Amino acid sequence: MTGRHPDLDSEQDYVDDAYRCLEAARRRAAGLTTAIEAGPGGASQTRVEREALIEGALSRLSRLHIGDRSLVFGRLDVAGAGERFYIGRVGLWDDEKEPVVVDWRAPVAEPFYRATAAEPLGLERRRHFASRGRRLLGIEEEIFGESGPGTGAVGLPSGRGVLMAALGAARTGRLGDAVATIQREQDEVIRSEMPGVLVVSGGPGTGKTVVALHRAAYLLYAHRFPLEGQGVLVVGPNRLFLAYVEQVLPALGEAGVELAVLADLLAPAVKVDGLDPEPVARVKGDPRMAVVVARAVRDRQRPLRRDLVVGLGVQRVRVTVEESARIVAEARRRSRRHNSGRRLVEAAFFAALSAGARRWVDPATVREQLRDTLEVREALEWMWPVLSPAHLLHDLFGSVALLRSAAAGRLAPAEIDRLHRSRSHHADQVVWSFQDVPLLDEARARLGRRPSHRLEDEVRTYGHICVDEAQDLSPMELRMISRRSLNGSLTVVGDVAQGTGSWAHDDWDSVLEQLPARRPPRHAHLTIGYRIPAPAMTLANRVRPHAVPGVRTPQTFIRTDGDDPVVVDAGGDLGAALVSAVAAEREAVGEGNVAVVVPDSRYGPVCSALAGAGMDFGGPTRSGLDRQVTVVPVRLVKGLEVDSAVVVEPGRIVAEERQGIRSLYVALTRATKRVAVVHDGPLPEMLRADPARPAAPEPAEPAEPVA
Repeated sequence: MTGRHPDLDSEQDYVDDAYRCLEAARRRAAGLTTAIEAGPGGASQTRVEREALIEGALSRLSRLHIGDRSLVFGRLDVAGAGERFYIGRVGLWDDEKEPVVVDWRAPVAEPFYRATAAEPLGLERRRHFASRGRRLLGIEEEIFGESGPGTGAVGLPSGRGVLMAALGAARTGRLGDAVATIQREQDEVIRSEMPGVLVVSGGPGTGKTVVALHRAAYLLYAHRFPLEGQGVLVVGPNRLFLAYVEQVLPALGEAGVELAVLADLLAPAVKVDGLDPEPVARVKGDPRMAVVVARAVRDRQRPLRRDLVVGLGVQRVRVTVEESARIVAEARRRSRRHNSGRRLVEAAFFAALSAGARRWVDPATVREQLRDTLEVREALEWMWPVLSPAHLLHDLFGSVALLRSAAAGRLAPAEIDRLHRSRSHHADQVVWSFQDVPLLDEARARLGRRPSHRLEDEVRTYGHICVDEAQDLSPMELRMISRRSLNGSLTVVGDVAQGTGSWAHDDWDSVLEQLPARRPPRHAHLTIGYRIPAPAMTLANRVRPHAVPGVRTPQTFIRTDGDDPVVVDAGGDLGAALVSAVAAEREAVGEGNVAVVVPDSRYGPVCSALAGAGMDFGGPTRSGLDRQVTVVPVRLVKGLEVDSAVVVEPGRIVAEERQGIRSLYVALTRATKRVAVVHDGPLPEMLRADPARPAAPEPAEPAEPVA
C-alpha cells in the first residue's frame, strides 16, 4: 500500500453502499421486532412462536450493531467466473436479495484467509482493505496465477501491510478482534470441525486467544442450531483477563457467548476471593480430592449409634441400629445423589417406626405426628443430612476426624493438615478461595439439589467450551469444566512453557486425562509469531529453554525489526531507576500503554515509588488495564498484551514464584513494541548474556496440522 490504488474511489463507493444496506437491515429488524411485539395475544402456542420470532429479530439486530468497526475488509475475485465477493463482519443483501457483503465465517469467504500462490483456491485476485470506520484508507492487492506478480508467495502473510498496521497500532487495554487479518494457519484452527477436544498450542504472540475467541464466533455461525440453545462458554484464568477480552465477541456479532472464570459458575451460591498458599493449592487441585469428597459425602450417610425409641400416643415405637443400617444401605443403592436420597430415608424411617407399633399405624400418620420432634429430627440429620456444598466442605475442613476418615489411604498426614482450618460460625459466612471452587463443584455433583431449595440451579452444560491458559488448570478444575460439557466438544488453548500455576502441566497428555474422551483428541500447533518484535523475542527465548526444555518456539517472526530491550541496573536506588524507566517507556510508546510487571513482594514498593514521583498509574482491576501505566503482579499478566512491558526484579520473580522461570518468560513476552528490565538484585544467569548476540536458532519442525 505504498501509493493510492486506482480503484480506491470506486471501492469506497461500494463500502458506502454496503453501509446503506446495513442501515436498511437494522430498520427492518427493528421494525419486525416492533410489529411482532404489538401483535395479538392468541393461544399459548402462538405466544411461544411470537417470542421465538422476537428473540430471533433481536439477535439479528444485535449482530448488525458493529459500532465504529469497519464493515468490509476485503474482496475476492473468482478466476474465470466473473464473480466477486466482498468479505466483511456481517452478511448483507440488497433489495434484490443479491449478496452485498459476505459474512467472514461463510464457506465462500474461506479463500480470503487461506489462498496462497501455491494454492490459490480458485481465486484470481484478493484485496485487503485498510479502513478506519467507514473510510477506506488503502487497498493491498494480490494477483494469483501467471499474470500476477507473485504477491501470494508461500510463507508470507496475506495482507501483510494491513496486518503490520494492525500489529503496530497502540494497545487500548482491551483485546480487539483480528477478523480482517486472520492468517491461514489460524483460520484452519478456527474452522476446524466442532466435535471432540481440539488442543491449540503455540508460543507467545501466535494468536492463541484470538483464535479461540474467533473459533467460538465461527462455531456459533456454522452451528447456530443447536449451539444458540445449548450455549457456548469461554473460560479465562482470571477476571482481569476476562475484562481484557470481553469486547472481542460482541465486535464479531456474538453477544450471547458466556465469559467466565470458574468461580462464576458457582455464583451466587458462595463468596469466592483470594488464593491459597501453593502447598494447599497443590493438594486441593489433586485428582485424589474427588475420592476425598465422595468419601466425605458417604461419611454423612450413617446408621444410628443406638436404638431410637419415641412416644407415639400411649405407645412407644422404635428404630433399631440394624434397621437404620438397612435403611442407609438401601438409600445408597437407590439414590444417584445424596440429597435426593433423604426422601427415601425418611419414607423407610417412618415405615420402620410404624411397623414397630403394637397396633398398626399408617406411616403417613407416624410421619405427621413425629417428624417435628427433636429426637426424630436429630436421628434423621445424623443418618442422612441434607447438605449444601458449602456445608459439606465447611464441616470437612473444620474437623480433623472427618478429614482423616475421608482421606484415609489417599492423602498423607501433612496433606490432611494443609486442608484443615478453623470453623466459621456458619458455612454461609465462609469466603472460599479460588482453589476451593472445583471442590465445591465436586460436592455439588455428589450432593445434588436440596429438596426444599427449588431455586437452586442444576449444573449448566454447554454445547461448546473454549478454555484459555489451560496449561495451568488443576485436575480438579479440569473435572469441573468437563462436567459442563454437554457433548465433549471443547477447544483447549495454551502453552506449557507459560504454565505458572501450582498445577502447571509439562505436556498436554496430563491435561487431556481429565477431559471427555468420546473421540481421539486433535492437536494444532501455531508456529508463526505475530505480536512480539524479534529483538524482544530473542531476549525471551534465552529463558524459554530453561522453562520447558524441548518445547518449540514460534518458527517464524513476522515483525523482524523493533527496538532492542533495555536492561537498567538500579545501582541501589530501584525506585528512582524505575520511575525514570517508566517515564522513558511512556514517552517512547506515545498513546500506547505500559505495564510494570512485578513480583508480589515488590507490588507495594513499586506503587509507592511511582506515586511519590507524581506519576499517574493504575492497578489491575475487573475493568481491565484502564490506565496508560498499570502495575501488574506477574501472576496476573498472562494472556495480556501491552505496548511496553517494564519487568521489575526478574531475579525475585524467579525466586518467589513456584514456576519462577516460566513466570519470567511470561513477563518478557507481553509487549508488542518494547521491553525494559529494571533490577537492583542480581539478574538471572540466562539474562546476563550479551543482548546483541542472538539466541541460537532451534531446528525447524513442520507445523502440526489440525487432524
